[in-house]
Amino acid sequence: MQKAEMRRFEMQASLSNCVGRCLGQNRLMHALTPTLRKLSLFAVFAAVAQTAGEPMKRIDEQEFGRMQDGTPVKQFTLRNTKGMVAKIISYGATITELQAADRNGALTNVVLGAATLEEYLKGVNAASVIGRVANRIAKARFTLDGLEYHLAANNGPNHLHGGRVGYAKVVWEAKALPPRDGEGSIQLTYQSKDGEEGYPGNLHVQVTYTLTDDNELRIEYEAKTDRATPVNLINHAYFNLAGQGDVLDHELWLAADRYTPADDELIPTGQIAEVKGTPLDFTKPARIGARIEQLKPKPGGYDHNFVINNGGKSLVLAARVAEPKSGRVMEVRTTEPGVQLYTGNHLKHGALCLETQHFPDSVNQPKFPSVILRPGETYKQTTVYKFSVK
Repeated sequence: MQKAEMRRFEMQASLSNCVGRCLGQNRLMHALTPTLRKLSLFAVFAAVAQTAGEPMKRIDEQEFGRMQDGTPVKQFTLRNTKGMVAKIISYGATITELQAADRNGALTNVVLGAATLEEYLKGVNAASVIGRVANRIAKARFTLDGLEYHLAANNGPNHLHGGRVGYAKVVWEAKALPPRDGEGSIQLTYQSKDGEEGYPGNLHVQVTYTLTDDNELRIEYEAKTDRATPVNLINHAYFNLAGQGDVLDHELWLAADRYTPADDELIPTGQIAEVKGTPLDFTKPARIGARIEQLKPKPGGYDHNFVINNGGKSLVLAARVAEPKSGRVMEVRTTEPGVQLYTGNHLKHGALCLETQHFPDSVNQPKFPSVILRPGETYKQTTVYKFSVK
């Protein structure tokens, strides 16, 4: 046996003995479920592998399932040196798991997801990419360059989240990218055809997910078109930093002094108003449940677009969420001008969304930042979710 192999064998044996003693003697660790014990020890095993001279495998790829026509759906598992794990499937470019540590180092999945493709096909709430235009378009129509376009009306008389299929219910092309120092990435692409859901132009969409050793999940969006078209891409992740229960005790801070008032169908009026003196004021950290009853029965909780201070120009801090019991903290940075806070009102507030976006119905609101992409231009958007503890 070579010296390097002997050394690695000795270290792994030593670690196994140590883990065995710890699991047998530490009551707190022994009380954890087998899954949590496995997850919380991942970072230790990764560190030992690196010490032994073995590079950590940042990305794994496997088949998640097959569509009814036989099309395979891939699943990629991204890992970092801190033990954080992100799982993404090619169906909808969907995040199925995001394992983040609490203040004691135990990992928990903090996004709503499912274990099988069949559950996603049945319509489970998913952290999928939404497009061609996220959020609502009034009366499911818009006029561009003198032509009126009619879209799928899938939210009463309005168009919501790209239509009946959109980008969340299709299989994307997906591949792992070459590893770089301190991060691993996968890239997904989708060719949205001219006329799809009523939108003009062939749109080539590319989304890159990157997990860094700073516990950041970075999502970078790009799109190009051969004809003028509106574009507003987001990820509709539902977060619960406790991993269970509701999010009413989560503490939220938003870098937003203003919001876009909306009617009963959640279509913006075109005005921009101050949050001061309303239940929408999160300029100082506040419990999500502190004033949520003031928003019932309609819209049933938070479902509002906030105007990010200095947003839309560069990557800025837009939001911070903290879960007191676990100590988990999530910061959201984005290049977008707005963020939609949705408190899972149809899920008894079991999760929250922070959808970084252009404003709803922007294509029909000339005073809102434009969502029109033209040939020769490149749509770009970056959102970063960074996890820590306190």
